[in-house]
Amino acid sequence: MALVPCQVLRAAILLSYCSILCNYKAIDMPAHQTYGGSWKFLTFIDLVIQAVFFGICVLTDLSSLLTRGNDSQEQERQLKKLISLRDWMMAVLAFPVGVFVVTMFWSIYIYDRELVYPKLLDNFIPAWLNHGMVSKVMQTLLCINKSVRH
Repeated sequence: MALVPCQVLRAAILLSYCSILCNYKAIDMPAHQTYGGSWKFLTFIDLVIQAVFFGICVLTDLSSLLTRGNDSQEQERQLKKLISLRDWMMAVLAFPVGVFVVTMFWSIYIYDRELVYPKLLDNFIPAWLNHGMVSKVMQTLLCINKSVRH
């Protein structure tokens, strides 16, 4: 009943997304004080979607580890529901929204940085946090996409 490296990887990704979310919410930006707060930014919404998705992945991994060897059909049925929820979320939310956010952010950033990430934000958001919110999403989606189905 040893952990598979992809299960450990998904848990580490979940922890890193939680860390990025906590660091982002700790920033005192004027935009967070206005209507909608952080929820008006698609990068933040995508970060939450990714964190929820990887939370479901970790929950699925733990459930499959705990039910391995049991012959309970009810547990198997519940596990299949959890796996179908994970697969649905990957196909409908996590992958499409993640790819859209990353490609649009960097395309607009290359065209005109001020449209999507003004230089003023450098005073509030460190470069590592910006890459954690935008670039990390694509890396984890491409890395984890192969290991979700097992």
